Amino acid sequence: MIDLNFLGRSKTKAKLKKTYTEAKVSYLNRIRWAVSMFYFGMGLCFATWASRIPDIKTTLNLSEGDLGSILFALPLGQLVVMPFSGKLVTRFGSHRILIFALSLYVFSMTNLGLAVAAWQLSLGLFVFGIFGNLSNIAVNTQGVYTEVLFKKTIMSSFHGMWSFAGFMGALVGLGMLAFELTPYIHFLIVAGIVFLMMAFNYKFLIKAKETIQPKKKKLFSKPDSALIWLGIIGFCCMASEGVMFDWSGVYFKDVIKAPGPLVILGYTSFMIMMAGGRFLGDGLIGKFGRKTVLQISGIMISAGLFTAVFFPFVIPATIAFMFVGLGVSTIVPTVYSVAGKTPNVSPSVALTTVSSVSFLGFLMGPPIIGYIAELSSLRFSFAFIGVFGILIAIMVSRIKAIE
Repeated sequence: MIDLNFLGRSKTKAKLKKTYTEAKVSYLNRIRWAVSMFYFGMGLCFATWASRIPDIKTTLNLSEGDLGSILFALPLGQLVVMPFSGKLVTRFGSHRILIFALSLYVFSMTNLGLAVAAWQLSLGLFVFGIFGNLSNIAVNTQGVYTEVLFKKTIMSSFHGMWSFAGFMGALVGLGMLAFELTPYIHFLIVAGIVFLMMAFNYKFLIKAKETIQPKKKKLFSKPDSALIWLGIIGFCCMASEGVMFDWSGVYFKDVIKAPGPLVILGYTSFMIMMAGGRFLGDGLIGKFGRKTVLQISGIMISAGLFTAVFFPFVIPATIAFMFVGLGVSTIVPTVYSVAGKTPNVSPSVALTTVSSVSFLGFLMGPPIIGYIAELSSLRFSFAFIGVFGILIAIMVSRIKAIE
């Protein structure tokens, strides 16, 4: 089997200055808040784009199949830059790359509102994906540094801020639709908010000196079977999550026939529950155990999607999408946590393997929905993705590493 560890062949070690390690708690809290705001800014940008997909689809007169093909451009941009993101962050520093990449991420978001042809939207999403991946690597590096300073696990709270931003982005989108503002004006307003947020917080990003410790490179290797199964679970979850990001608004507009601004109600309900689940996930796992939480999460994904399919009305579909949001919230963080503790495999190698397989779900899920909808219907394509939740529950019960 081809080695999936191409992202983990060099190990980065950061050296934090005494300025940080000996800082007062109040200053550390300010750093944590600043990093949280960058997570929030990234989530707000992505949610802003997602909230206007139905309008852009209508404006460009795109079919489900056309939109499915175009949506490939965003993850393709992420994949193209992925092998270089870590090296750039190491070479120039995560604080510099984060400011640079997030600025261009915001700018590329505004350009999406100017697209008047399918190829322009595809190109815009490709660039959006490139700077999204660079921002993601840089902000998560900042998150790791901050966690080191606090000497406790706080990474889930950062990802919770990203999800909370998704809810806020959907809420802002609802207001923009109510005022009948165009996507471009909407995107410009959000861009101003994010740039203002960056101006108040960039000085508190952590500046760390990094060194690279080369690891022996192998062209072929056989990954641990447990890691592959964990990756498949992540694949199913991220496919469901990607579908909700890109297609929930379209589903509410074309299938549910939600009136006016209510078209993004499904996306909003999904994001609320995903954010809440991430903030509460650690406590739930501590009380009920990983296996139980993951099994219930998988069942919730399937139950939510099937409910939306069989009861295509505003209220039941909104509740159904809330179930999906709660279901996907804890799966990927938990899978990554289990993978990082795999015996005889370094955490970086294990996480790279699992995340590589998982990311394929985010890449393939939304376009597959478009193709299936083109051949049959959007309701049938959601039912197809709904099977993934059942598969998650079955696979979790058979993996010994998950207890």
